[in-house]
Amino acid sequence: MKQLSDRINRVSTSRTVHLSGVIHSLQRQGHDIINLGIGEPEEAPHPNIATQTTDALRRGETRYGPVSGIPELREAVSRKFKTYTDRNILITNGSKQALYTALQVLCNPGDQVIIPRPCWVSFCEQIKLVGAIPVMVDTNAHQLDCEKIEAAINSRTKMIIINSPNNPTGAVYHKDDLKKTADLAQAHDLYLISDEAYETFVYDGRTHSSLFDFPHIRDRLIVAGSFSKTYCMTGYRIGYAAGPGHIISAMARLQSHLTGNVCTFSQHGALAATEIDPSHFDPWRKALQRKRDITLEILKDLPCNTPGGAFYVFPNVTEFLKKGESAEILATEILNRVNVAVTPGEAFGGEGHIRICYAIKENRLIQGLERLARAIQKRTGARVT
Repeated sequence: MKQLSDRINRVSTSRTVHLSGVIHSLQRQGHDIINLGIGEPEEAPHPNIATQTTDALRRGETRYGPVSGIPELREAVSRKFKTYTDRNILITNGSKQALYTALQVLCNPGDQVIIPRPCWVSFCEQIKLVGAIPVMVDTNAHQLDCEKIEAAINSRTKMIIINSPNNPTGAVYHKDDLKKTADLAQAHDLYLISDEAYETFVYDGRTHSSLFDFPHIRDRLIVAGSFSKTYCMTGYRIGYAAGPGHIISAMARLQSHLTGNVCTFSQHGALAATEIDPSHFDPWRKALQRKRDITLEILKDLPCNTPGGAFYVFPNVTEFLKKGESAEILATEILNRVNVAVTPGEAFGGEGHIRICYAIKENRLIQGLERLARAIQKRTGARVT
């Protein structure tokens, strides 16, 4: 039998998706799994979102729609971006599709794409799928190292991808470093993608800074956004791309041959989300900051930078690993021993780390963290709490 394509053979399975499948299998077997591994908030969407979704279903909003998204939603999203109109917006099946479509439209085989590391699991695989080459550049204490980024640029470099607040580290990149990165892209004629799925999750009085804040690079910038995290709409699969009209038009052309329009009634739910007063989410954001602090306190003996955003911590567990072990072995052992799921850092290019998501109910979070601490203590004899 003929073999699968070289393209798909170069791509690894998403480790977070794989972990989700393992967790669901264990739960079906009756195991009480505390899931600190998957980046999904447990809160339900705002009632208006569900109401507008079901109203759209009752109205018969179940047919094909515009490939680029319903005009009302594109216009609502465009209001986030000064100088943009609905022609600068493409509604996608989650921000994951926005990112992949942008890569397909902007990259040729052999192009190089710079990614600060640690990074989201799908960046490298999506880049490989389009025939380009991921170039990982280490961060400094999880902040951008612009000198290393500049050193990685060569004649084959096509793009830099930035993700802030960052998954998996929770780092919020400094505005000065974002400006330096923007200037590098301008100087070397590079495209930029800014993945801002966690833009509303910033703590300790910080504010979110976007590459879009720098007008001189908007002609080479695609911003990928998501309704999944901010509005607890992960199953709706609504994301968007915002960028120059000619790039958005090209992305829509590609999308027309892949998925066509995004689910129409889901888009009406997303439209309702854009109408919610942002202050509605302030208590939730404060609760997440409290959960972050609880996590850091319970695991205070694990070296970890205090994250300024998202809803992850990314502690270093190297000193608790046996010789030759990976964090993946530790994560598997923790899951099997104490029924707590965490994601090994290798999935993100962060060897010797684990990612912990704290966006779950506080009592379950504390229970899971205490189980995790005991498991590490038991296997090493070290004190973790």
